[in-house]
Amino acid sequence: MASDAINTPMTLSSTIAMRVDNTAAGLSILAACTTDVKQWYMQNGLQLNPDNSEALFMGTATQLRAVSSLKSISVADVDLPVADSMRVLGVTLDRRLTFDNHASVVARSCNYHARAIRHIRHLLTLDLAQTLARSLILSRIDYCNSVLHGAPSSTIQKLQRVQNNAARIVLQAPRRSDVNSLLHTLHWLLVEQRINYKLAVLTFKIQQTSSPQYLNQHISLRTSAHNNPSSSVPLLCVPFRRTSFARRSSNTAAP
Repeated sequence: MASDAINTPMTLSSTIAMRVDNTAAGLSILAACTTDVKQWYMQNGLQLNPDNSEALFMGTATQLRAVSSLKSISVADVDLPVADSMRVLGVTLDRRLTFDNHASVVARSCNYHARAIRHIRHLLTLDLAQTLARSLILSRIDYCNSVLHGAPSSTIQKLQRVQNNAARIVLQAPRRSDVNSLLHTLHWLLVEQRINYKLAVLTFKIQQTSSPQYLNQHISLRTSAHNNPSSSVPLLCVPFRRTSFARRSSNTAAP
């Protein structure tokens, strides 16, 4: 029995590393690969929608200056505009990976729910108020927060102010009350501590299970030629990085 092919529109997600002294070669590879992907989709009854995509250059300030003249790139036979930020799986990526825009978006979402909880706080018990704050506010702060490791303090403070506000609402404390004692009462870690905790848990799971493989291959144990007590401790190897941008990669941040 014959059946017609179903055309399902899909967006494209692709990443490629380029050298700043030879961007043409990298862009040529990207254009050729995405064109082949588009052809494969068409041959299998699928339809690619590159028009709904955007392009984003990420790197150090020096690297970004080298590609500042590029306003669009060719992907799947379509010229995509180069954006300043891009939203992927709920995380807003920017050119320098400071995640400042991401923190602003999360803060706005959390503040909306915080105002709603404040309006009905007098009707809630303490336990119910904590549950609402954890599910509506802290869950958003914790979502993919490991990517914020090493982010500028100004970015972290945006989220910390949100958590401080949530703690005051839950405990019905004055606006100028000491937030450290409130967080201690609620047993809430600071935002930066929550980030480090998430990264530590993720690293531990990778060490114990060797998965996911794409992260496990970037983390290795430190070896020592000397037989001393410290050599038996399972410490991780910390690779040398020249820039603060590179030091935020997973294989450097995890140790």
